Amino acid sequence: MKRMITLNVNNREYDLVIPVNLTLTQVLRENLKLTGTKQGCSVGDCGACTVLMNGEPVNSCLVLAVEAEGYRIQTIEGVAEEGKLHPVQEAFVEKGGIQCGFCSPGMILTAKALLDKNPKPNETEIREALSGNLCRCTGYQKIVESIQEAAERKGGN
Repeated sequence: MKRMITLNVNNREYDLVIPVNLTLTQVLRENLKLTGTKQGCSVGDCGACTVLMNGEPVNSCLVLAVEAEGYRIQTIEGVAEEGKLHPVQEAFVEKGGIQCGFCSPGMILTAKALLDKNPKPNETEIREALSGNLCRCTGYQKIVESIQEAAERKGGN
């Protein structure tokens, strides 16, 4: 069964006719060609598919696309503005928080959501916020340092 929906992704409206059983990850990657959202475990354990829905991090593999109608969805492609990287993206690049890059979109979106709510998180709060995002490359320390740097740039810590 298919249904027509309108998704607001990165401040742009998309009218789609899709099968009702497609996940938001599938629609973002396959229909909208926004491949920054990664397909990882498909069961909500790794965080690679993290997007923001109304500013909150969610595992898009656990959300049916039809359930996302009416929400503002932000993917990694919508974080930079006017060709300028977001402070979190800049800090990840400069501090080495990006290794292979597979987890980076989810990590960056989770960090952005954290800093939007809490501009001065301590290390424990950062690590807690990242607890749903897995990385096999960095050991997390460089990711934490990247978020601390981004907080400083945004006027936090």
